[in-house]
Amino acid sequence: MPGSVDTYRAELKKLKDWEPYLKKHSGLPGPRANLELVAAVAEEADPDRLWRLSASRDEFLALCGTAGLGRVALMEPETVMTWLRELASDPRWRVREGVAMALQRLGRENMSRLIAEMKVWSRGDAFVQRAVVAGLCDPPILKTNGDTVEVLAILDAITGMLASSTDRKHEGFRVLRQALGYGWSVAAAAAPQNATPYLDKWLRSTDKDVAWVMQSNLKKARMADVGKSLTLRPKAKAKAKAKTKAKPKPKAKPKAKPKRAPAKRARR
Repeated sequence: MPGSVDTYRAELKKLKDWEPYLKKHSGLPGPRANLELVAAVAEEADPDRLWRLSASRDEFLALCGTAGLGRVALMEPETVMTWLRELASDPRWRVREGVAMALQRLGRENMSRLIAEMKVWSRGDAFVQRAVVAGLCDPPILKTNGDTVEVLAILDAITGMLASSTDRKHEGFRVLRQALGYGWSVAAAAAPQNATPYLDKWLRSTDKDVAWVMQSNLKKARMADVGKSLTLRPKAKAKAKAKTKAKPKPKAKPKAKPKRAPAKRARR
């Protein structure tokens, strides 16, 4: 069982060389990396250590360093954001998740700066756009209606690019689709009235991947109240039509023809 963030921070303060300790307590290989330790590194490491870790070939070390750079982004915005954007396309999915964590950390400190950066990133490739969605669609940072309205506009633009994509077998497309599959519901729950026109628009899309994205969001528990205000819910509408459609009357079975009595033979 992983320890608390404070416990790990206390342990790290005693060490000069962190890497053996981080690898030992990483939780990998396994289904879940030690995120409490990742958070401790993000808070305790100095910028130089974070930079070194983020460039590591070891996936967990790179995750720790990448996630921690969100704290450095306010001090060195240009260099940090350039590096994070590059890491957003890293083949290791945990490193890409570290980018999202770094962006969320920046958002907690300065949401307006994060939104400004994400407007630029939203014009990048699918991996970068996935980082945008994952970085922005985090409930703790969507505190004001004004911020959420801007996030909704970014999601709208990215969904439009998803719909026009011609390379749908690429890994970047898959992870972007997954992120949009929950991201809309996070933003919609934070500003339901502002989200409804966007949701209604995309629910009318005939694109199969956009349809999957919208239906995936509608299934989220946080969308229970938002969904009531939508004018169109394709599956529900289809069910309603099916219920009201008159059932065809069963065809009447043809009456059996009476058997003809055998003809009497004439007497000779």
